[in-house]
Amino acid sequence: MAATIYGLYDDDAKLLDGVKELREKGVNIKDAYSPFPVHGLDQAMGVKWTRLAMCAFIYGLTGATLALSGFWFFMIQDWPMNIGGKPNFALYENLPAFIPVTFEFTVLCAAHGMALTYFLRNWTLPFVKARNPHPRTTDDHFCLEIVEEENTVSKDDIQGILKKTGTVEIMER
Repeated sequence: MAATIYGLYDDDAKLLDGVKELREKGVNIKDAYSPFPVHGLDQAMGVKWTRLAMCAFIYGLTGATLALSGFWFFMIQDWPMNIGGKPNFALYENLPAFIPVTFEFTVLCAAHGMALTYFLRNWTLPFVKARNPHPRTTDDHFCLEIVEEENTVSKDDIQGILKKTGTVEIMER
């Protein structure tokens, strides 16, 4: 079974420098664990851009469609009301009155959809045990996960590069 090497850093600048050094030497980094977002880490690791923005657009479009179709059915088709002498005969005549609620429902659907997508994509559901290599990565340390099997560089070379880049601790599991 291939070993997994974890390099623990105490500073985000050292982490970024370490990732760049490892990538220059041809080391493939599987994952990074951090207590807060580190700007530029995904580019340094070579992580591809996600399509989550398209999901947000689809969730928002679904919310807007549901809101407008609901307004059309409830206010025009099912139970038209004569409010202030203005009868409801068509959606386009009353659209300006529906825009604020439509916007809010669009944002609501996009936000809830993205929250669920985040939990499913990252597999951080309540019934799933969290996979965290070191407990200090939720507090004040940063960790790089390197799988030996996915690299052409030897384990000793990887550990040497990690030591050179300023790791606090190197673990192997």
